[in-house]
Amino acid sequence: MKTMKRFAILGDGAWGTAVALLLAAKPQHRVALWSAREENGRLLQQRRENVHLLPGVPIPKHIKLTTDIEDAVCDADLWVVAIPTIYLRPTLKRVAPALQDPVPVLSLVKGLEAETFQRPSEIINQVIGKRSIAVLSGPSHAEEVSRGLPTTVVVASADAELCEAVQHAIRSDRFRVYTNLDVIGVELAGALKNIVGIAAGICDGLGFGDNSKAALLTRGLVEMARFGTALGAEYETFFGLAGLGDLITTCQSRHGRNRYVGEKLAQGMKLPEILASTKMIAEGVNTTRSVYERARKMGVSMPITTEVYRILYEGKDPLQAVQELMAREPRSEM
Repeated sequence: MKTMKRFAILGDGAWGTAVALLLAAKPQHRVALWSAREENGRLLQQRRENVHLLPGVPIPKHIKLTTDIEDAVCDADLWVVAIPTIYLRPTLKRVAPALQDPVPVLSLVKGLEAETFQRPSEIINQVIGKRSIAVLSGPSHAEEVSRGLPTTVVVASADAELCEAVQHAIRSDRFRVYTNLDVIGVELAGALKNIVGIAAGICDGLGFGDNSKAALLTRGLVEMARFGTALGAEYETFFGLAGLGDLITTCQSRHGRNRYVGEKLAQGMKLPEILASTKMIAEGVNTTRSVYERARKMGVSMPITTEVYRILYEGKDPLQAVQELMAREPRSEM
């Protein structure tokens, strides 16, 4: 695979903007950042700053900002998809006529499509046609990456050559990239950790301490691995950057939008009110429903996911949910 020098970032959210900044930091790179919404694109062009999601981080003039999809993807060596799962399929369908060239894709998307239970890479291949695709995941809050704080992630693809090309293109002395061939595991880990993130926020909102959070992360990781391997993922992936690494960040960080949702739920706010109070999309809300329903059909035990589902969708009292988790039948850890 040739050396990648030209990149089209599809999606101007916090993570898409942060990755555009990463790629554009290398002088040989040419980067275009595409906005799906005209109003967002105009604001970016006027301010050269993602004022709502990454305030205070300037966007250099050599990054092309555009709402014209054909202008964005023209001659690109790699299309980088950074569109939230809930909008991924309709957005790609709208611009699919401009995405017919067999250009490889890097997906930054974390989540699962509620209606189909498809992973982002599956949606991309279905809508714009089969092609080489890689996925990037790991503990990587855009707020920190955009400011040059040291970060380590993993890129996964069945195409080892694409993995290495992406690794070479995006890595820097502040952004370390490992490779992995387990696309299923990396994508599922990136989605499942958001459910545990909501549960971690509930712990925080109820005023629990370090013991509670440590137990939640440990048993949540076991639950993630159990479900993921049942769907064909590699067990070890869940103890790497896409699993354990991202789980720690999601459950601990003040930037964690899923943790924020859980915290506010525990403090008595209703879900619609919480979601309306933030411009960020908490992927874990939809993921919880999808995973809960799939786990029931498969007969996979997911006690933490089940209680998060009942809090989100059945109005269960968070403290009662915790008490019932603690009162479950004793069993061996192994």
